[in-house]
Amino acid sequence: MKKLKVCMLSLTLLLSATITHAQTADEVIARHIAAIGGKEKIAQIISINVESTIEVMGSSNSNKVNILNGKGYKSEFNFGGTKIIQCFTDNGGWFINPLMGVSAPTVMPNDDYNAGKDDMFVGGPLLDYAAKGNTVELKGIEKLGDKDAFKIVVTSPQHIVNTEFIDTTTYYIIKAVRNTNGQETSAVYTNFKTTDFGYTMAYTAEITLPQGLTITSTVSKVEFNPSTDAAAFDMPK
Repeated sequence: MKKLKVCMLSLTLLLSATITHAQTADEVIARHIAAIGGKEKIAQIISINVESTIEVMGSSNSNKVNILNGKGYKSEFNFGGTKIIQCFTDNGGWFINPLMGVSAPTVMPNDDYNAGKDDMFVGGPLLDYAAKGNTVELKGIEKLGDKDAFKIVVTSPQHIVNTEFIDTTTYYIIKAVRNTNGQETSAVYTNFKTTDFGYTMAYTAEITLPQGLTITSTVSKVEFNPSTDAAAFDMPK
């Protein structure tokens, strides 16, 4: 029995070593990019339209996101008949949020812009991170529920810190935490599907805002490379 316990302990240590052996941040990131479709496939994505249903405070609402890869990101959230817009471009950002008393298009504060501008890029902050000026650090493996996940900390030139948790088996990002000025927003991703285009993405996200409010987003439709005019992201006069 003692020998069996020693063997099992040795096997556990061996399996653990196999997961972590020679696993640098760059290697984990490369496997993640390959898992969601690969750099060549992602490079073929010029634009994406995503329609989702947002469940918040017991109500169901619609959300539409338009992305022009590297050039623009626009989210239009219809909350009980009130439209909330967030828009990022490679030149700056703007927003409309009547619930905050902002009914006219307004220039986005720099901190908010820097925190969200990576949403313009398909593949997120990890793809070509060095070219974006980001740095990465692998902080080991953490347990998330019944899954082991690599913990990678991404720091932008503006000192925005994102922490990405990558499943050690699938290499999908299963959780992301964004820290802006000491306030954290987290998202847990599930229901991964490979689209007809060949790009794999999470269709469900449970997002916890700094105020403690949790919302659930479920993708209902995805369209790749629709005709998209960069002018659609310009702030209305």
